[in-house]
Amino acid sequence: MTDHFGSKLEGNIDIPEGEQNFKGSFLSSALQSRMSISLANVNAREWITKTREGVKPWTEFFNFNKFKVPKSVAPVPKRVVRNIEQFQSNYLFVFGGLIVFCILTSPLLLVAIAACLGACYIISLKNQERKVRVLGRELSLAQQYAAVGLCSFPLFSLAGAGSAVFWVIGASFFVIMLHASMYMTAEEAEMIELEMEEVQTM
Repeated sequence: MTDHFGSKLEGNIDIPEGEQNFKGSFLSSALQSRMSISLANVNAREWITKTREGVKPWTEFFNFNKFKVPKSVAPVPKRVVRNIEQFQSNYLFVFGGLIVFCILTSPLLLVAIAACLGACYIISLKNQERKVRVLGRELSLAQQYAAVGLCSFPLFSLAGAGSAVFWVIGASFFVIMLHASMYMTAEEAEMIELEMEEVQTM
């Protein structure tokens, strides 16, 4: 490289050590956050895929011919355990449906959730441009989301989120336990079929 006087300029440009450390820490934190988000997305996709594959046909789930009131309390625990193992993915969808129903029937809760999700979306956009610093300290994306969650507590309390959560838990427990205790297991269904065949042959 030569200047306008024709003399040759040589040498290396030294970058201050503090600036190098800052850039290195910024890049490493950005890569770590992206890797953690990508890993979380992969795990979430795998869990959703497994849950979908585990869903039994809804015609089998709502087969009213297999609903029978137990003659005693003795077979109920066995029924509940077997049916939860067999229909756990279906029960998760029932739980999710009750959550959606509760949100849609609570306008204030719907507004609170929309505000919280909107704030998280804005934060994600801001972090793509540059890291957020508070009092000279860099905040990770998870810390910012946690701050949004803490600030949203008063809004959710005003919207009645606490009562909605208890309603969803109570309704889900009631519906799932009712189905699991009334739905006959395969062994019970076979025994009833054998009894009916014996009665017919007599």
